[in-house]
Amino acid sequence: MMGSSKEIKHRLHKLETHLVNESPLLVDAVKGFRELDRIGYRLGLLGRDQSYATQIPWWPLISVLGTYSAGKSTFINSYINYPLQETGNQAVDDKFTVICYASGQESRSLPGVALDADPRFPFYQIADELEHVEPGDGARVNAYLQLKTCPSEKLRGYIFIDSPGFDADAQRTATLRITDYIIDLSDLVLVFFDARHPEAGTMRDTLEHLVASTIQRKDANKFIFVLNQIDTTAREDNPEEVVSSWHKALSQNGLTAGRFYTIYNAEAAVPIENASVRERFAAKCREDMQAIGDRITEVHVERVYRILGNLEKKVREIEQRTVPELQQRVRAWGRGVVWRDAFAFIVLLAIFAGTAVATGNSVNTLQPEGWVQTLWNFVNHGIWHQIGAVAIIFLILFVVHHWMRRLSLRAALRRLAEDDESVDREGIRRALIKNTRFIHSIFRPEVVGWRRSSRNRLRQILEEADEAMQRLNDKYTRPSGDATTS
Repeated sequence: MMGSSKEIKHRLHKLETHLVNESPLLVDAVKGFRELDRIGYRLGLLGRDQSYATQIPWWPLISVLGTYSAGKSTFINSYINYPLQETGNQAVDDKFTVICYASGQESRSLPGVALDADPRFPFYQIADELEHVEPGDGARVNAYLQLKTCPSEKLRGYIFIDSPGFDADAQRTATLRITDYIIDLSDLVLVFFDARHPEAGTMRDTLEHLVASTIQRKDANKFIFVLNQIDTTAREDNPEEVVSSWHKALSQNGLTAGRFYTIYNAEAAVPIENASVRERFAAKCREDMQAIGDRITEVHVERVYRILGNLEKKVREIEQRTVPELQQRVRAWGRGVVWRDAFAFIVLLAIFAGTAVATGNSVNTLQPEGWVQTLWNFVNHGIWHQIGAVAIIFLILFVVHHWMRRLSLRAALRRLAEDDESVDREGIRRALIKNTRFIHSIFRPEVVGWRRSSRNRLRQILEEADEAMQRLNDKYTRPSGDATTS
């Protein structure tokens, strides 16, 4: 259940307090999200108990994806130096596991609803997304997700996600959707493959989903491709051939970015009798493991870029996609009301004419001169009769128009629910309901809350985010060659 408005404010205040010393630039980002929330409230895209800031993870997020038995869990256990995840040659876990630090001596496993209800973690309100993908799965969030806590110091300040073994041919739609969701949120994505099964060509669908989809991504450099258990090639001493085979498979699927590493777990490795071969393999593994560890350490910086980028993305999304879509749907609703009102008016006239004939009216109301005579008779009945009749007519028209507005709204909401291309289905649904309240005209040119001040504030938020991004760049780049610090 979503928190109240006070709870949202309290969470954002705690977040700002935590970030003051860690990253002042992210404090500015929180302020930007606060301003964006105010615009979302005015437009109706957000409820008062919601915030755009809670829709992204604020902690460095590292996801570990890959094929079955590729050694993902073994790698995590080795990196954090703690036997947290179950390991084995067969699939031992069919859930996405979110792993984070917790003080104490023991690890704990918590159900998926713990993630669905907590905005500090990825998968906040993921049940709604699962329900849309596959009706009924929203209530089965525990079947897809779990949260594990661990006292390893290597986890302090990070969130890891261990995925179930990936096989795109057999994967359910909901699992594929969660995988895409994870990739979008992550600061670093480790994609594991198993060197014991070098026939990469047989994994076309898996490679397509985990590799080919990265081609057009602006953040393609966050992908690391890991060929694990390379020790199995030691007897033939041909790791280069195996690596070349995988390189070829990945390039055929369009891989244009991301580093490629070869590693193995020394404790689970096959014995390598030849000392020189053993040392060559071990040296290469140490080198690549160190490189992976360095990339994980850099995630703290990349996290800042991700959050500032998310703020910019949300601003542009609201201005360039969400509001135009909302305007289009509001106008379509208004046109629907007009057509329904016209139809209802014709029906009412037909009923009136039929009633006049049925009650023995001698005037032929189907002819123009008949309507003139009926109007003359109405005027001659007296002022109070006229006022009462007009009031009844207006009341009938008011009720009918209100009913037509509701019918048109239902139709608009139904079309929205069926549209998978909608940029923000839930937000637009909420805003559409707000824009169709009876106090709002069906002929107004703009949606409720979309004023010049809102547009100007969006541009200001974008400018401030760009300035924060430039200050971040200045900490790590110096195109001019100037050695002074900013």
